[in-house]
Amino acid sequence: MYQLLTGLRIVECASFIAAPSCALHLQQFGAEVIRIDPIGGGPDFRRWPLSPEGRSFYWEGLNKGKRSVAIDLSRPEGRALAVELITAPGEGGGMFVTNFPPNGFLAHARLRARRADLITVRVTGWGDGSSALDYTVNAAIGVPYMTGPAESPEQPVNHVLPAWDLLTGAYSAFAAVSAERHRRLTGLGQELTVPLSDMALASLGHMGQIAEVLTGGDRPRMGNALYGAFGRDFTTRDGERVMVVAITAKQWSGLLAALQLQSAMAELEKALKVSFALDEGVRFTHRDMLFPIFEHAIGACTLVELQGRFEPNGVCWGPYRTLSRGLAEDPHLSLDRPLFNLLDHPSGHRYPAPGAAATLDGTPRGPVVRAPHLGEHTDQVLAEVLSMSAAQIGALHDAGIVASA
Repeated sequence: MYQLLTGLRIVECASFIAAPSCALHLQQFGAEVIRIDPIGGGPDFRRWPLSPEGRSFYWEGLNKGKRSVAIDLSRPEGRALAVELITAPGEGGGMFVTNFPPNGFLAHARLRARRADLITVRVTGWGDGSSALDYTVNAAIGVPYMTGPAESPEQPVNHVLPAWDLLTGAYSAFAAVSAERHRRLTGLGQELTVPLSDMALASLGHMGQIAEVLTGGDRPRMGNALYGAFGRDFTTRDGERVMVVAITAKQWSGLLAALQLQSAMAELEKALKVSFALDEGVRFTHRDMLFPIFEHAIGACTLVELQGRFEPNGVCWGPYRTLSRGLAEDPHLSLDRPLFNLLDHPSGHRYPAPGAAATLDGTPRGPVVRAPHLGEHTDQVLAEVLSMSAAQIGALHDAGIVASA
């Protein structure tokens, strides 16, 4: 954890990936994050992957370093208490991250009536506020028809990485600190809505894919070939599969040198009257002629032999591995790095947990903090943020409005 955002207090009322990851990014740069959790846990409290005992690794991964206040949100008194926490005074407070619906007791207009400079970052599914998940948005924008084998054009292929959730979480964190800077300059709060669908559409638009569709139609499937450049999976002599990519001219020349294909490529270029070195798109256009040449050259080498050729020539490549094998074998994926701290987690398991993905030059990392137990900080937060006495907090416990770990 770093201390760049020390002094900011974020109240999070959210579940699943996008909004909780937004608050996680802010926490790992120094913000205090207070989670408002339903007593007994929200809809993602038991989400897979689970420990053998049934505790959610997912939940404790997304909520590291946060403080948890457990409140019965089904009761008016509980909802009023949540609103008090969100709108509590203080220069660094008044920042709220949620994926609750835009209407209801957490509507920005209602909260703003209690704190005029409130900043609300609200993650939604569709732009109109209706429900959607990463996987339904991804299906709607056509990505599952761009991936998969070319011989099965009608069979959608879902991916396992929730890209729009993760991008939305990161973008929402950026939006939050931007709004906070604006508030410092003007004194004005505001609501920022970040729909998964808009994140997906904007991302495809930034990469030129919307323009591509509007001018030339949908992109066809092409298996594991890299669109617009040279790249594909190949199999070594000992049956290992590797991904090889050459986007830049340097990567291309290094690949040819490693496989001793300079002469073969020169002859092919002469015959086709093209230069593979100058234009990555030309390599893609003629991939059906190039791939068999590389299949033969790579297929003549074992994985170890290939590595011995690739590494000195700066080839961009990587072997295909399962995650468990990659963590065990690949030094790039080592968990014994400053990114990770070995922690005892609420699940009862001890394993390395990542901190901030960025490394700041000259700034030491602080320790990664485990996720809270539900309600672990209820009493502490009510006393610190709302200045409640022990008697007042005790009365809330007696009434069943709050709970502690």
